[in-house]
Amino acid sequence: MIFAIEEINNSTELLPGTNLGYQIYDSCVAVPVSVHVAFQLLNGKDPVFNKGGNCSQSGVVAVVGDSGSTPSISISRIFRSFNIPLVSPFATCACLSDKQQHPTFFRTIPSDQFQADGLAKLVKHFGWIWIGAVRSDSDYGNHGMASFLDAARREGICVEYSEAFYRTDPPSKIKKVADVVRRSTAVVVVAFASSGDMKFLLEELARDPPPPRQWIGSEGWIGDPYLLSFSFCAGAIGVAIQQSITPGLRDFLLDLSPSDVAASSVLTEFWEDAFDCSLTKSASVCLL
Repeated sequence: MIFAIEEINNSTELLPGTNLGYQIYDSCVAVPVSVHVAFQLLNGKDPVFNKGGNCSQSGVVAVVGDSGSTPSISISRIFRSFNIPLVSPFATCACLSDKQQHPTFFRTIPSDQFQADGLAKLVKHFGWIWIGAVRSDSDYGNHGMASFLDAARREGICVEYSEAFYRTDPPSKIKKVADVVRRSTAVVVVAFASSGDMKFLLEELARDPPPPRQWIGSEGWIGDPYLLSFSFCAGAIGVAIQQSITPGLRDFLLDLSPSDVAASSVLTEFWEDAFDCSLTKSASVCLL
């Protein structure tokens, strides 16, 4: 985010004559936090993350986020009352395409309707007409699976079961869903879920691995290396977001000094995760 804004501000072609100031918040992919942040942005009383003296306009004119569908739905309903655009890079729920409900919502990623149709055609392509289905019990999972089931029925695909679960469910609920997968006669399982939710289901399945299953995944988890490391997920296929290289981003990250990173909680979190280290304040350490 910081890199993108600096690229815009330093460009003579992108928004010429306009200098963007910004505030960055971590919503923790939680609706209460996202809503709290939305009101903070609107009331203008929170400290500004970065605001240069050359900013063209004070106040919030647009918001980039959230990455999750459910938080985006909540804050979109807040921002629409103030006619503030909300642009999400990762919220894919088809429900967000409803301009009656979300007139100021935009995104740079396709709706899950396209993904659902693609998954149904993928299943039909391999001749799998008897399948099971599991999903995140969230707007992303529920709406995505509903779209997939509609598409599957049009393709003549029969569904033995459709189970929902969420990462905060009690272990007994996760185990119940895992047992359905273990006992089912369908050898193909379509999972429309986030990686955070699939982690709990797959870890439960690992306690007593099911018979061989062909996993079909949505983009929310199919590219996660940890989830694909489970032996019973070998051969999993699905829909993924195409990877790309952002020119200049690597140099931007490598040029950051420890002092630059330590000044920002956002950058500190990234730095510690990327380099497997811990940045702590110490009188004996000189930050360059």
